[in-house]
Amino acid sequence: MRVSVIGGGAISDEQATRAEAVGRELGARGHTVVCGGRGGTMEAVCRGAKAEDGTTLGILPGERPEDANEYVDHAIATGLGHARNALVPMNGDAVIALTGGVGTLSEIGFAGIYDRPVVGLETHDVSDLGIDLETVDTPEAAVDAVEAALERSD
Repeated sequence: MRVSVIGGGAISDEQATRAEAVGRELGARGHTVVCGGRGGTMEAVCRGAKAEDGTTLGILPGERPEDANEYVDHAIATGLGHARNALVPMNGDAVIALTGGVGTLSEIGFAGIYDRPVVGLETHDVSDLGIDLETVDTPEAAVDAVEAALERSD
């Protein structure tokens, strides 16, 4: 399965460790990571996935595939700027949302529009928006939750 992982472009060391653990868990379970392809959460989750021989896909805001972080296997240059935020959740079967700002919030919104299961690990509270976001406490629980959500939808 392809799992979109969203989160901030500028994150703390603790947040990077958490994102990398999510990537490791996804890679170890054979899932492809879809992300925005740049730094912060995106780089950390890709680094974790690659450490477990996982596959990574980065959907970039700019026009240059070479702007992707070094852990992206397949870079998609869009030239869309922030509008590419719609493409990240669209290209995953499910979404794991980590700590982030308004860009992450917009991607959570698009996940709701595209009816993707969303699991939150220290992310925005969107309960007032009608988005069904399951909150978890660990990277392992996040991957368990997206797997379970997709099993229920089959």
